[in-house]
Amino acid sequence: MQKRWLIVACTVALLAGCASVTNPVSGERERTVMDESSEVAEGRQAHEQVLKEYTVLANPPLQAYVNDIGQRLASHSHRQQLEWHFTVLDSPDVNAFALPGGYVYVTRGIMAYLDSEADLAAVIGHEIGHVTARHSAQRATRQQVASIGVVAATILGAVVEGVTGIGGAGQMASQASQGVAAGYVASYSRDQESQADRLGAEYLSRINLDPKNMVDVIGVLKNQEQYAEDSARAEGRTPQPRANWLASHPSNDKRLEDIRQVASQYKGNYADDGRGRYLQAINGVPFGESREQGVTRGRNFYHEPLGIALTAPEGWKIQNEPDAITVINPAGDAGLVVSVAPANAGASHEEIIRNVFQPEQGRVAKLALGSLPATHFTGQRKNKQGQTQAVEATVVSGPKQQNYLLLYGAKDEAALQRSRTRTRIQEAEASFRPLGNADLAAARPWALRTIALPRGGFAQLARQSPLGANAEAQLRLINGFYAGGQPQTGQPVKVIE
Repeated sequence: MQKRWLIVACTVALLAGCASVTNPVSGERERTVMDESSEVAEGRQAHEQVLKEYTVLANPPLQAYVNDIGQRLASHSHRQQLEWHFTVLDSPDVNAFALPGGYVYVTRGIMAYLDSEADLAAVIGHEIGHVTARHSAQRATRQQVASIGVVAATILGAVVEGVTGIGGAGQMASQASQGVAAGYVASYSRDQESQADRLGAEYLSRINLDPKNMVDVIGVLKNQEQYAEDSARAEGRTPQPRANWLASHPSNDKRLEDIRQVASQYKGNYADDGRGRYLQAINGVPFGESREQGVTRGRNFYHEPLGIALTAPEGWKIQNEPDAITVINPAGDAGLVVSVAPANAGASHEEIIRNVFQPEQGRVAKLALGSLPATHFTGQRKNKQGQTQAVEATVVSGPKQQNYLLLYGAKDEAALQRSRTRTRIQEAEASFRPLGNADLAAARPWALRTIALPRGGFAQLARQSPLGANAEAQLRLINGFYAGGQPQTGQPVKVIE
C-alpha cells in the first residue's frame, strides 16, 4: 500500500513566523508550525476522519475500561491539561496509534494478543508519549523545512491495485480506502519511538504499574513477527509488510535491550498487573473478522448483515477489506472484486454501469446468478490519465434491495486471458448467492473466551479449536507462549470459540 501525504498551508518562506514553544517533556524551546491549539484542531479533524474509516467497537464496558486506563495514564503525563480521548476500534489488525492533541486508539486486534491490564497500559502509555513529546508537531516542522509540509498521512488501499496488487483491466482506479491512522503509525523516527518507549515506562511507574511491561509488549511484537515469518515459510511465500504496530515499531534486539535497561531503573513496589480484570474485560470480544465485516472461512465468505455469500475457486484466496471482497488467483495478478454499488449510482443495472464506469463503448447482457438477476458489461472507459482501459463487470441485485458490482480485475490483459483464469473468475462470480441456512450457521464470527488450561495443554485446546491446522501456534501466540512452554494446568488462558 502506498502513502499519500496531506499538505498543510505553511511555506518555508513563512517558517520564520511560526511559533516557538516549550516542549512539555524536554523543557526546551523548539520552533514549530503547530502550537498546542493547532495540534488540538488537527487531532479533532483527523479524529472525524478516523471515525469514518473505522467502526468503533460496540462494547461500552470495554470502551469504559480502556478509557479509564488511558485517563489514569494521561493524568500523570506531561500534558495533563489536554482533553484526552481513548477509543477501541473494531479492527482485527494488531494496531495502536495516536493523533495530535490527545486522541489515542487501540484495536481489538492488538488487545487479543496482550495478556494483562499492565500490557494494555504499556501500549497506551507509549502512544501518550508520542503526544506529550509533540512528535507529530516535530515531524510537521521538519517536513516544512524540507518544503514538504507533512502533518498527517493517509494510506491508499485501492480497491484492486492497492489491496491485492491487481491492476489494469477493469480496475476502479479512483476508488481508494483512506486511512488517516496509517500516517501516524508509520511516520515516527527511531529516536521518537525510543522516547515514546521511555515515556511509556515512566507513565506506567506513575500509576504503580511495572515498567517492565513495556518489555512484554515488545515481546508480543517479536512473537507476531516470528509467527508471520514461520507462516510464510510454511506456505512457500515471502512475508508481506503491514501498516500496523508491528511494521512501525521495529522489534530489533537493540530496542528491546534499550527498554530493558530503562525498565530496570525503576525499583518500585508495583501493584498486580491486572491480568484477571483484563481477561474478564476482553471475554467475548470478536476475534478476526466480525459479523459487521463479514467472515472468511476457508474458500467461503459470509456476510450476515448484507445477507450474501460467495466461494473462491480451488486454490484461490479471499481478501476481506472494508471497501471490497477480492477473490484472488494463486499468482496474485487476477481476480474478482466484489463491492456494494454506490447508493447514488442509479436504480437500474444500466444506470449503475453508466454512472460508475462512464464507459465510452461496450455491450451488456442479461443473466442470472442463481436466483439473482444480473447484467454483465464488457467495454472500454477512459481512466484519469486519459488512457483507454478495458472494463468487464457484472451488476447483480442482491438481497435486501442492494446492488453489487462484481469487477473482473487483472494486472494486464494477458493475466486475465491466461488459461482458466477467466473461467475461474466466472466460477467465483456464479457462487455469489443469498445466505442459505448452512451459510448462516457458518457465518458465526469467532470470539475470545477465557477457560482453564486442560491437562493436555495447548495441543488439547487446538484439537477443539475452529482455527484449523495451525490452531496450536495461534493459541500459543495469543497467550504469549509462541516460543514454547505453557501455563500450569488450571491457569486461565485465552481460546477462540
